[in-house]
Amino acid sequence: MSARALLRRAAALEEEAARLRLRAGQESETTPPGDASADPGGAVTAMGDGAEARLRRAQEAGGIGVFSVGINDGILSSTPEFCRLYGLPERESYPATAFETLIIPEDAHLVSTAESRRRGEPPRDVEYRIRRPDTGELRWIARRGEIERDAEGRPVRFAGVARDITEQRAASDALAHSEARYRALFEAVDDGFCIIEFFDGPHGPLSDYVHVEANPGYERHTGIAGIVGRTLRDIAPAEAEGWLELYGRVLRTGEPIRFERAFPAAGRHIEVSAARIEPASRRQVSVLFRDISARRRAEDALRASEAVARENIERVQLALAAGAIIGTWCWDLPTDRFSVDEAFALSFGLDPAVGREGLSLAQVIETVHPDDRASLTEAIAAVIERGGAYAHQYRTRRADGRYYWLEANGRVDHAPDGTPLRFPGVLIDVEERRASAAERERVTEQLRSLNETLEQRVAERTAELMRAEEALRQSQKMEAVGQLTGGLAHDFNNMLAGIVGSLELMQSRMLQGRTDSLDRYITAAQGAARRAAALTHRLLAFSRRQTLAPKPTDVNRLIEGMEELVRRTVGPAVSVEVVGAAGLWPTLVDPSQLENALLNLCINARDAMPEGGRIVVETGNRWLDPQAARERDLEPGQYISLCVSDNGTGMTPDVAAKAFDPFFTTKPMGEGTGLGLSMIYGFAKQSGGQARITSEPGRGTMVCLYLPRHLGQAEGVEPVPDLSEAARARMGETVLVVDDEPTVRMLVTEVLEDLGYAAIEAADGASGLAVLQSDTRIDLLVTDVGLPGGMNGRQMAEAALVSRPDLKVLFITGYAENAALNHGHLAPGMEVLVKPFALEALATRIRGLIEAA
Repeated sequence: MSARALLRRAAALEEEAARLRLRAGQESETTPPGDASADPGGAVTAMGDGAEARLRRAQEAGGIGVFSVGINDGILSSTPEFCRLYGLPERESYPATAFETLIIPEDAHLVSTAESRRRGEPPRDVEYRIRRPDTGELRWIARRGEIERDAEGRPVRFAGVARDITEQRAASDALAHSEARYRALFEAVDDGFCIIEFFDGPHGPLSDYVHVEANPGYERHTGIAGIVGRTLRDIAPAEAEGWLELYGRVLRTGEPIRFERAFPAAGRHIEVSAARIEPASRRQVSVLFRDISARRRAEDALRASEAVARENIERVQLALAAGAIIGTWCWDLPTDRFSVDEAFALSFGLDPAVGREGLSLAQVIETVHPDDRASLTEAIAAVIERGGAYAHQYRTRRADGRYYWLEANGRVDHAPDGTPLRFPGVLIDVEERRASAAERERVTEQLRSLNETLEQRVAERTAELMRAEEALRQSQKMEAVGQLTGGLAHDFNNMLAGIVGSLELMQSRMLQGRTDSLDRYITAAQGAARRAAALTHRLLAFSRRQTLAPKPTDVNRLIEGMEELVRRTVGPAVSVEVVGAAGLWPTLVDPSQLENALLNLCINARDAMPEGGRIVVETGNRWLDPQAARERDLEPGQYISLCVSDNGTGMTPDVAAKAFDPFFTTKPMGEGTGLGLSMIYGFAKQSGGQARITSEPGRGTMVCLYLPRHLGQAEGVEPVPDLSEAARARMGETVLVVDDEPTVRMLVTEVLEDLGYAAIEAADGASGLAVLQSDTRIDLLVTDVGLPGGMNGRQMAEAALVSRPDLKVLFITGYAENAALNHGHLAPGMEVLVKPFALEALATRIRGLIEAA
């Protein structure tokens, strides 16, 4: 009987004994208390006759003894079976020490003592060894006991059962020893081994498995560490379905499989064998991994050698068919005897008899070309060492004294222990083949040289075409500049005619003493000057060098203020519809430049509809993801859009592609400068946005401006007061005016003096800085950015701030490089006013800066 069966049987008998003991104890409760005193231990005598008989049968069948030890007297009451277990004569009672002395010293700490029993804390469930006094045998005893207490909870007796478990322990030890030997073999075997167990997962029935056991060889063969307890989908999710199909088929069918697979992580080629572990309900499959890398390498080497041999055989057969075989040889390696046939000997001018008797390798090497001897010696040594097929080409001296190319084909045979034995082979004449190869190489080299020459000629022609294209572009550029200057001259002449004519009429009327019509001429001159300023702004916007004054702007409100002007400009034949998005985000932009851009777009739309039509001005919020931003050449993020569309003539794709180009216009000479859309494009780019055109011939055009969202509130419209209403200066306030243009200095000084300021003039940066570094009171510096003399307005202001840190600065400029204005980043107390400017705006800005904290 196996150890596990013995253990199960003993446990069942012990349970039966416990039930009988419990039943006996219940029966004893019906016995009068006086009767129980006859049995001090109360273990047996208190039982009824029927219960006692059943208990004895259970004890005899299971080898179980019952005992109880009195706490006060230390007397052990026992059954006969208990005495037999310990090898003592059958008696109803013994001193407890009689049993305690039988326990071997190594296990003495496991037995109960009088002291531990009085405390109520004896060991309850122990296994120990005893030396039987009757036979001297060493036996294993399993003892279980419990403390019995009186009504007040004091320990009264220690009662329990004991049984001999020597055979069970022997079987258990044998099993443990067997398992230890199996485990040692399991761990030491070189082959990899694992057991996998399938389970139902989230992907369906038997959709995954876990490794329940694996030996170290598994990791060596697969390169996967820590496999036990991990699922397949955790280890190799990409390969899970393939392995599940393989091993799942083994589990379903019970048919084992065997296949080969490379494991790159371990650098090995493995033969995998898998079989189902019965019964199938266990859902387990055993997998064996055997390293066959060496066998695969040997097979690969054999295949390679066989391939070379087949190639040699083919060459020999071809040589035989062509009559190119020179001769054969056979080299007996142990005796170093090199014999050749008659054809071989005659080809090299040797005596056939000598060839049959044998030559030395040195004699053969003497016929080889000096330049080929080293490589031939190395090739021969290599094939002798490794064995297998051999092929080598070299030059040899033939009977006519000339060197010819030949090819040696052979094979080295080894003994089972690896000793080289024979080296037979044939010589093939490859002189003609080598000559053909040399001719092919020569022709190839010539073709390569021709290609290089051709590439050089192509490169030179390409460079010539590029120069011609550059000259053409320069010519086109000059033509565009001519077109630009023609348009600018036309526009400026018109404006100058209005300004000069108005001034002349004003002078004439004043000489005549007639002042009643001066306002009309003044208004005409101012209008022409404003149009000239707008044209200048277009030029600066086109070059992206205009000085912008960006403000948080509500574009819907701006369009609403421009709507009436747009309607009057485009005329009654064109209807204008405004679609403003609700909740439109504000944007940081120069409002006046955006107004100019909107007006230009509407005028372009009007010109595209000579018979009349419809213009739609539309706004919207746009959140551009990376793809949409790339399509518009913008950074991803939030933008507002301002789109102007018409249903006019539209543009062809090639015209639309050039619409933003500088100087490009489809209008006749003198009717346009080609700067309108260029200005709009430059303004949008300078504002951090973008402009895009969508057009279709005959269907119309839409131009959209994309401007970045401003995270803040839009500013309201700031009314510009009349110059007569401007705030006056306070006592002693002084302004330094620095500008290289005398007219500008004169105008600014006049305004300042009219407002009560003391004005100091300077024509360049050095002169202005000298005033600023003096003790003169200066409340505000008004300076142009571009100044002569090597110091611009920004540099002068920064130098003055060293000695006057609270100095307020107003830059007035009509052209300013970004660098001169620190790329638009101005310190507190500094502002910019763009030329030409209204004198009312100048007065307001001066007062605001001086009063600013």
